[in-house]
Order: sequence, then structure tokens, then C-alpha cells
Amino acid sequence: MGFLGFLLLGLIAGAIAKLILPGKQGGGWLITLLLGVVGALLGGFLGGLLFNANLEEFFSIQTWLLAIGGSIIVLLIYGFVVNRGSKARN
Repeated sequence: MGFLGFLLLGLIAGAIAKLILPGKQGGGWLITLLLGVVGALLGGFLGGLLFNANLEEFFSIQTWLLAIGGSIIVLLIYGFVVNRGSKARN
């Protein structure tokens, strides 16, 4: 998968993760892109490590599920850090 394909995968996976998680997550499309790309990296790393998954194909359901799962994990961590920081300021 090329670099632009990976960015597109990260953006879409981040957007889907935001739709799946309840509540309001902050950040615009740039934060969604960054969290999605980091999530796709995390999902790909964990998928390769735990399931010996081959993540070379853009249109593979396995690639998408791992990217979305990784994005959900990263989005949960991001929400925890951001919400904890805003509560500490109050």
C-alpha cells in the first residue's frame, strides 16, 4: 500500500472510530487524520504481532478492521488524556 493509500486509510478509520465511540470527541479532520494514522499503525503492528496478519492490501477487510480497532484504542487514549487535562485546569 502506498503512502497516500495509508493516509486515506487512516483518515477513514479515524472517522469511523469517532462514529463508533459514544460521546463528543474534539478535534477536526487533522486530529482525526493523525489519530487514524497512529491507530492504523498500532492496529497493523498488533495484528502482525498477535495474528501474523498480512496488511499489504488496501481493500482487505482484515486491514480495515485492524486499522479501525487501532484507531478506537488511540481515540480512547486521546479522549482520556484530553479530558483529564481539562478537568485538572478547572
